[in-house]
Amino acid sequence: MSDVDLLPALLVVGPILLATVPVLLGLRYDRTGWSVALGTTLGVFAGACYLALEVYSADGVNREIAVIHELGGFSQPMGIELVADTFSTLIVLLVAGTALGVLAYTRVGGPRGNTFYSGYLLLVGGLLGLSMTGDVFNMFVFLEIVGLGTYALISSGDGPESAFAALKYLIIGTVGASIYLIGVGFLFMATGHLNMHALGGEIPGLEGQNLQLARAGFAFIFVGFAIKVAQWPLHSWQPDAYQHAPDGVTPLIAALVSTVSAYALGRLMFTVFGGDFIAATPYAAAVVVTVGAVSVIAGSTLAVIQTDVKRMLAYSSVSQFGLIVAAYGLLTETALLGAVIHLIGHGLMKAGLFLAVGVIALGYGARTVDAYAGLAQHRPYVAGSMAVLLIALVGIPPSIGFIGKWYIAVGAIEAQSWLVAGVIFLSTMLTLAYVARLLERMYFTPRSALESPRGTAGTEPGPAAAGGALTDGGRAMGATAGRRVTIGMLAVVALTAVIAVVLGFSGDVFTELLAPFIESAELEVSP
Repeated sequence: MSDVDLLPALLVVGPILLATVPVLLGLRYDRTGWSVALGTTLGVFAGACYLALEVYSADGVNREIAVIHELGGFSQPMGIELVADTFSTLIVLLVAGTALGVLAYTRVGGPRGNTFYSGYLLLVGGLLGLSMTGDVFNMFVFLEIVGLGTYALISSGDGPESAFAALKYLIIGTVGASIYLIGVGFLFMATGHLNMHALGGEIPGLEGQNLQLARAGFAFIFVGFAIKVAQWPLHSWQPDAYQHAPDGVTPLIAALVSTVSAYALGRLMFTVFGGDFIAATPYAAAVVVTVGAVSVIAGSTLAVIQTDVKRMLAYSSVSQFGLIVAAYGLLTETALLGAVIHLIGHGLMKAGLFLAVGVIALGYGARTVDAYAGLAQHRPYVAGSMAVLLIALVGIPPSIGFIGKWYIAVGAIEAQSWLVAGVIFLSTMLTLAYVARLLERMYFTPRSALESPRGTAGTEPGPAAAGGALTDGGRAMGATAGRRVTIGMLAVVALTAVIAVVLGFSGDVFTELLAPFIESAELEVSP
């Protein structure tokens, strides 16, 4: 076994084991958790980059290559594998990079307790395990680890709303994981395998009762992940979780938890079941497309009518993940490529947007759309970065948001799915509606126009310190002393906006990197 073969295991086990360190150090020292989390996450990010160099080597992009670690040295069918291939490695990079970037906010913006960073590292390890597992039962184990870590982080907020949102997430998430596990049971009954690649080789040859068991397994697995990915009407946990989680937590769970779940759904659909199986199963593809399309319209419509910015972006995620799920159901190579690109782009954009929302809440005291009035004048850097990310979310070129939507739209036309093509156009218009409302407040509405006797738009003035205001290039607005916005926070938000634009020129790069996975999915080849 080479050193690189150990990397997948180290990336998963490292954060999970080191999650105990902040708690242990907390028995003697205060506030050591951030330093432990930073050191661990830096190591994870470096390991993820090295792993990517191995997977996307000159030979790797021309064939199906994967770095595989067999846990305990046991090979399949009894052993459990961690697999880093051309698809999962992109998700690993997204998890590691986002986790590192969010720490720039939590250092000052909090939460700060040692127990918080234990939950933080547990969640990172669970997400990396969920990204690389090659075993369907082990995927359930990592789903539970991610669920517990997310529950702990959401509940770390102040007030009963955070506790209620965390409990709601725990209950609904546990139901989703349990439904998924029932589907795994059906697959095991039909094939006798739990390894993904073994299942992928066994399922196409099933007949009779075993075929019906596999189809039932697909149905349960899809419903379980529809809950995890927050597809309408199974989405109710997500808006509360995003809104009431601490501002230092929302970027992490918004960018990663549902994103990795959407990745896992795609992995199961195209590595375990395969395009031919889904196409041959009555109504399967139609149901997947319909669920995604309805989620796109419902999420966009609900986002338009929101007044709280975090809740608006939460419903936006319901819509964007619906687009990814609908693309999965189209069963064309172009649509799948678009789904993967949009999956990565959405995670990146939502990380930056929720970090910007946290920075604005910390330095400006604004949480509602009306409270963003005059933001561009008084917080020009964060407002500019947020504007770029919002425009990318609409899908305006050049941006990663445009590239993903373009490929999905082309795939829909190739599949002659005019429903999805129309949904993409309508959702873009609805996205533009709530994005334009926010941009209008930031750039074209004077702060004084919406001020009330209590502050801005009926809210209390923010806690920004004068230092924080100056850091962002603006001026203080009668703010009281408090935690300031740091250069590190602004740099991460700005860097995210820059990456979102740069990746808008990388369609050919994604096509080359993902070619081995796309070809292995056995989908209809694009003309």
